[in-house]
Amino acid sequence: MRKQIMVSIAPLVSTFTHKFVRNASTTSSFFPSQFDSYFEHNPRDKIYTYNRDIETLMKSGSVDHALQLFDEMPMRDIITYNIVLSGLKRNGLSKEALYVYNQMVSQGFIESSSTFSTVLGVFSQEGLYQEGFQVHNRVVVLGLSLNVYVGSALIDLYMNMGLVDLALRLFNDLPERNLATWNQLLKGFGEFGMSQKLQLYYRMKREGVAPNPLTFCYLLRSFGNESVVDQGRELHSYTIKVGWAESDVFVSNALVDFYSACGSITDAEKSFEVIPTNDVISWNSLVSLYASNEIASDALRIFSMMQVSGKKPSIRSFVGLLNLSSRNVNIIIGKQIHCFVLKLGFDHGSCYVCSALIDMYGKCGEIESSVSIYESVPRKTIEVCNSLMTSFAHCGIVEDVIELFGLMVDEDIGFDEVSLSTTVNTLSRSTYAGLTSCKLLHLCAVKSGFAHDLAVSCSLIESYSRFGDVKSSRQIFNQLSSPNVICFTSIISAYSRNKMGTECYKLLEVMINKGLKPDKVTFSCVLTACNHSGMVHEGKMVFESMKTVHGVDPESQHVACMVDLLGHKGLLEEAERLLKQTQFNNDSAIWSSLLRHCRAHHNETVGKRIAETVIKLEPENASSWLQVSNFYSEIRDFETAKQIKDVALARRMQRDMFTPLRFK
Repeated sequence: MRKQIMVSIAPLVSTFTHKFVRNASTTSSFFPSQFDSYFEHNPRDKIYTYNRDIETLMKSGSVDHALQLFDEMPMRDIITYNIVLSGLKRNGLSKEALYVYNQMVSQGFIESSSTFSTVLGVFSQEGLYQEGFQVHNRVVVLGLSLNVYVGSALIDLYMNMGLVDLALRLFNDLPERNLATWNQLLKGFGEFGMSQKLQLYYRMKREGVAPNPLTFCYLLRSFGNESVVDQGRELHSYTIKVGWAESDVFVSNALVDFYSACGSITDAEKSFEVIPTNDVISWNSLVSLYASNEIASDALRIFSMMQVSGKKPSIRSFVGLLNLSSRNVNIIIGKQIHCFVLKLGFDHGSCYVCSALIDMYGKCGEIESSVSIYESVPRKTIEVCNSLMTSFAHCGIVEDVIELFGLMVDEDIGFDEVSLSTTVNTLSRSTYAGLTSCKLLHLCAVKSGFAHDLAVSCSLIESYSRFGDVKSSRQIFNQLSSPNVICFTSIISAYSRNKMGTECYKLLEVMINKGLKPDKVTFSCVLTACNHSGMVHEGKMVFESMKTVHGVDPESQHVACMVDLLGHKGLLEEAERLLKQTQFNNDSAIWSSLLRHCRAHHNETVGKRIAETVIKLEPENASSWLQVSNFYSEIRDFETAKQIKDVALARRMQRDMFTPLRFK
């Protein structure tokens, strides 16, 4: 049995190598020569002294000296290995820790609960889940699976893997659960939903485990992610009652973050004001809150106050302000923030700030600046490449998007769902790409595991439809387990683009029956499809239901689509009435469209009224006069047509006379 337990796990970590730095000058300071004879007769005392000195060196960060002593030890025990393992993990040397663990097991040492707790933590950090499974088997064999510390490490491992049910099963099997174990589970549940976390919290209270400030930080983060204001306020009341809202800076900042995530500006400001020291984290949270809610003046005011108060802005503040500049296309604010970034040295220290800078300049149309920042980044990351890629796409530089994606693959930078969806979207607009290129990217999405990502799927649906392959678009849509509004809009748009009105109308019904609420883009696609297919009855039903049933106010594109649909069918008076009843009755483009239909159907009565309206709306526009002149020519009223054409020519001459000449 002992031989089975001590079987080497060298293959688990064989990919890791370790070089121990030896410095002979260190040993003498820890072991004076007069004690050597004593230690020869008392080896356990010598191991104890070594262990104590190695632990001291590890805690002080002198890892090389600690490893030198470890190498020189004539004898070691399990405590020695535990000290070295935890020290290496604490100092961020995960690979070295795994090497030592491999060495320990191969030499016949049997792990303790402390060993497993440390090693499983390393596996979790490094994403070595297969190795974690195998070490779990050793935990079971050694009878330590019910140890609270080992159990906590296993729970953390499986939560990081997304195996929530397995983590809960391990949690429930523990004979005792301390506060740290509860917090471990609550921390992991932050990524998987609010309801489970609430159930755990109430169960924790029923079992008599008193929460600490860290518990509330995890809970508030989860509530903020899902914007659950009422439960968050309940926790806030508790923290005020026990005094943590003001005394614990982490809870205070968690409250500011929570209300910021929920968009509750007033509550976030109140939570910020009670923090006695105005911790730098809370300042940055407030800047980010104002920036995300488009309150530029307050965001800049708090940012300026930070400078005056000597508080250093964080990456979060810079990213928030740069994103605000991107959304508002405000290059002036963006450049000012860029100056602060350069001053504080964040331009090379953070890929997130560089990404935000690239995005800001790209959205503001200064793509040369985006490229310049990208080229200055020493290490290209997926985030930085994605920002440049979306900037290229925004500026319509299609070929560079595709070329950058190829570069990311060739140079092993990697890609994610943003890279793929952006490239697929751009591909369909390229003059050099075709259906084959779309299929290749689809294959790439399947192999990389992004085929079921909603953003990638929607991009593929659109791309296939642009190449006329609606069948493939529908196949991708059918594979989605729970399509949302955007997914339905994508497939409806695919059918609409290929003038398949009946399919669009049926999909809209399916979408509504599933309880999804169509938005203005969805309605625009359906109405366009009805227009292309000449489906007047269905188009009327969809248009009328927008406001009355779904609460979506029709915009100019919806009205224009309905007027065009009615105009095509010769229902000119109905189109005229519809346009007059909307708030877009002063939109000259829609009236001009209707006048063209009057010409096509030779409707003199309605056409004269429309012609009069077109001229009234744009009396200075020579093109409007010419369009009206053409209408009168169509109805063979040549005298009126000539008079109106003369006015048009006069207005065009007048316009050209006052237009300054431009010389090259």
